[in-house]
Amino acid sequence: MRSTNPESLFATTACTTIAVAPIHDYSEDETDYLQLIRNGFDIKWVATDCSECKASEGYCGYDGSVNKFKCFCDDRPHSRSCKHKKHTENKTRLAVLLGTAVPGACIIVILGVIYILWRRKQLKQCRVERDSSADIEDGTSYFGVPVFSYKELEEATHNFDPAKELGDGGFGTVYYGKLRDGRDVAVKRCYENNYRRVEQFMNEIHILTLLRHRNLVILYGSTSHRSRDLLLVYEYISNGTLADHIHGDRSTNEPLIWSVRMNIAIEIARALSYLHKSDIIHRDVKTNNILLDNNFCVKVADFGLSRLFPTDVTHVSTAPQGTPGYVDPEYHQCYQLTDKSDVYSFGVVLVELISSLPAVDINRQRNEINLANLAIDRIQKCAIHELIDPFLGQEPSTEMMTTSVAGLAFRCLQLDKDLRPTMDEVLECLEQIQGAHLPKSSLPPPSPEMEDVVLLKKNTNLMDSPVSVADKWISTSTTPSISK
Repeated sequence: MRSTNPESLFATTACTTIAVAPIHDYSEDETDYLQLIRNGFDIKWVATDCSECKASEGYCGYDGSVNKFKCFCDDRPHSRSCKHKKHTENKTRLAVLLGTAVPGACIIVILGVIYILWRRKQLKQCRVERDSSADIEDGTSYFGVPVFSYKELEEATHNFDPAKELGDGGFGTVYYGKLRDGRDVAVKRCYENNYRRVEQFMNEIHILTLLRHRNLVILYGSTSHRSRDLLLVYEYISNGTLADHIHGDRSTNEPLIWSVRMNIAIEIARALSYLHKSDIIHRDVKTNNILLDNNFCVKVADFGLSRLFPTDVTHVSTAPQGTPGYVDPEYHQCYQLTDKSDVYSFGVVLVELISSLPAVDINRQRNEINLANLAIDRIQKCAIHELIDPFLGQEPSTEMMTTSVAGLAFRCLQLDKDLRPTMDEVLECLEQIQGAHLPKSSLPPPSPEMEDVVLLKKNTNLMDSPVSVADKWISTSTTPSISK
């Protein structure tokens, strides 16, 4: 806008901000622009951020202190729009929602867990009660032995405390326990409650109820075959296994002298001879299944694989079972089980007694991993001195006996079963070896079991079972073990 009018010049110099206002419409009668300005006019100014502010329900404005656009909202002015306000409100609402929902969900989860635990406890209790009821329904005995409740044996072993484990076998774990009547017992807990385990469980009970011998472990009772777990209860033999004493943990501190080993060999032979006369094959003879009491009296254990042998047959055809290193090779190859299979296994035990070596050792040379192969090789080479444990001493009587026992073991380990002696012949030979080389004063007294042994399979007058599981089962033919 240009003009030489002094007032117009004053207007331009007096203003700090000059705005050019274009005139879109004017009248021919009103050509005095200055008068038009004095009359007043409207200037329409639209800020670029105003539309965004209005869209967020705000009011457009201007902050003169900072010369910036402002969007006036309900809470306070914002730089562009009122969205921050809404976002804050949403966050607040979300926080409130989470603050109430999360604790509520946690409470529901905790209550659910408590209910599940309570329910499991109830079901467990019902199952135990059902097992106990099943025991009662089945009667108080199996084949003449008492039936224990699962709960009683659980208490006896302190809920099967791992600290009370006595050993681990092929069929179960054995725990030390104390019954309510004060008796120390060994409780065998079978690994799996399936058909095969039930069959072995029932078989062991059946076999042991047919037998009574001072060198066989006594079965005190069992749980019902419908119990939660299959449990067998034996007398507790406190001095470990023969394997422990000749090549296990106990062998370094208290190695067995030869006279003790000789007595052990004779007692094992007596037990096996008794079994064979009762038409029973043990089928798992090994040093881990031979227990020793504090007087080193033998207790043959673990009859899970044992078989009743019909009197009118020469062998039983069955799949080979047993422990590597002890299994009769002919039985393994031909699937024919005979009493000579036990003789072979006992031959391995004899070699362990004179050598203090385990039946299987993968650290030995390949052809000597099995102790039976090593023994046959040394005996055939007339190198028995390489087989016999030097600890046993070099006294003439000891050397003669160990050499004679090695010769007997060689006969037991023949691959052809017909060349092996019977257990009666083995027992007679061992007694002759002991009698020929020990003075009469040092020989053990006659074994009382020779008078007390009863072939229960052929005698219907079985020993009466205890009235209840709290009654002690007294057997005059059994030497009680002393617990440490």
